[in-house]
Amino acid sequence: MYEEISISVEQASDAKVLIISVAARLAGMHPQTLRQYDRLGLVQPGRAGGGGRRYSERDVALLREVQKLSQEEGVNLAGIKRIIGLEQLVGDLQHRIAELEDQVEAAYARVAQLESMNPYASRGDLVRQETHSTALVVWRPRRSPDK
Repeated sequence: MYEEISISVEQASDAKVLIISVAARLAGMHPQTLRQYDRLGLVQPGRAGGGGRRYSERDVALLREVQKLSQEEGVNLAGIKRIIGLEQLVGDLQHRIAELEDQVEAAYARVAQLESMNPYASRGDLVRQETHSTALVVWRPRRSPDK
């Protein structure tokens, strides 16, 4: 009856081109369900000039994930919204970590370049530490003399 289409969330397009009836069919849902999910903020479709909803392949993949969490895992819609929000936060943080790692690499390269240009610079002043310390430091404020 319907052609099975598989969409990977990681590789899915963000282009908001699918009208609600097509997105609903691809997600295996009723269009009214998509409207409800939009109202609840689970999926944010784009809007066409006339106000009609437009969905991307990524939105369809997300709708399928919502359906799976709801039907197979028994998660309520509030829980699904929280899961989606946390997954987006994790993705944003991973992206920021990658940016910061690139900046650190660039800084080390710049330091190495500057050290190589200075004949008086002692070698090995900056040493990269690969292991992270798990030391616990306890700080207590000094007591005032009047106590």
